[in-house]
Amino acid sequence: MAALLKEVELFPTVFPDEMLQVTEIGQAGDRALAPLVETIYIGGGTPSLLENTLITGLLAKIRSVFRVSDNAEVTLEANPDDITEDKLIEWKNAGINRLSIGVQSFFEEDLRWMNRAHNAFQAETALRLAIKHFDNITMDLIYGTPGLTDEKWKFNVEKAISLGVPHLSCYALTVEPNTPLQKLISGHKREDVDPDKQSAQFILLMHWLKTAGFEHYEISNFARPGFRSRHNSSYWQGKPYYGFGPSAHSYNGRERWWNIANNARYITSVNDGAVPVEKEILTSIQRYNEYIMISLRTGEGLRIDRILDNEWGFDKTEHQMLVNDLLEKAKDHEARGLVQLTDGRIILTMEGKLLADGIASDLFAEGS
Repeated sequence: MAALLKEVELFPTVFPDEMLQVTEIGQAGDRALAPLVETIYIGGGTPSLLENTLITGLLAKIRSVFRVSDNAEVTLEANPDDITEDKLIEWKNAGINRLSIGVQSFFEEDLRWMNRAHNAFQAETALRLAIKHFDNITMDLIYGTPGLTDEKWKFNVEKAISLGVPHLSCYALTVEPNTPLQKLISGHKREDVDPDKQSAQFILLMHWLKTAGFEHYEISNFARPGFRSRHNSSYWQGKPYYGFGPSAHSYNGRERWWNIANNARYITSVNDGAVPVEKEILTSIQRYNEYIMISLRTGEGLRIDRILDNEWGFDKTEHQMLVNDLLEKAKDHEARGLVQLTDGRIILTMEGKLLADGIASDLFAEGS
């Protein structure tokens, strides 16, 4: 298992007196013998609220336990309202070389509708400050909210481009069950989202960013050449990773495991020397279907040679059936203008990207 390590995922949560992940990382055992760590991601919760000594200690512990590449990508999630010039300097000195900033919108009314803590002035100010100190920055934008007209959506995108942000992650607003927003919508205190509007704004986004020279390298992610997220790309390439912190997930290529989510139990278990985990061992069909799902989301698409190589270990007859079924369905989607079969790959067209999940599901192998 140790030989499969490629990256470390961190999910810090602010505790009153200590950063428990430091202790958990110290219990990593034979994972320290793994190949070089290529990316480190400090995210989830509100890591930009952490004292710099905690961030420095966290990174120092990782480097003491794991072998970390000299050019590792080290990302910190930051809220606009937490960003100051002093903090940016501290983060850079601590070893952070990439920031992920949750801007969402440059319009006050949209931020209020989404119950965001920052305002539009803080969003722009934070980005301008960050760009002074960091070359590698990504920011999130949300589209498809009821009050976001196409004109306002274009303003948000053009503002990000004009500020020089080299990477954008753009998401259609989703309303999760049992969230405050879902309850407000159910109580008719907020207008519900319109899927057709979201699709239209996604198509506009793809046109605008292509014209601006951005690579659309994953469904929700756009980057200037040389600024793709190495960390997120590792997910889409199916690389193994380790996670530390409450509810953090890990993956070694054949199984997943995740820490308990309860903060109090997590603290107790780390101090007792072992964090309880739940585990899922993936079947051949699950791993095959997962490759279809994540590869179709990328700009490079699904590699047919990997399907033909049968790296999932199906028996010969079953494998041939899967290959035939996938190619036949892919040709049907090609005839509808949803995918392209080119250079040994299945790649979603612009229209296909609107239906990515459905197309992937149609290509899945049946079974468990």
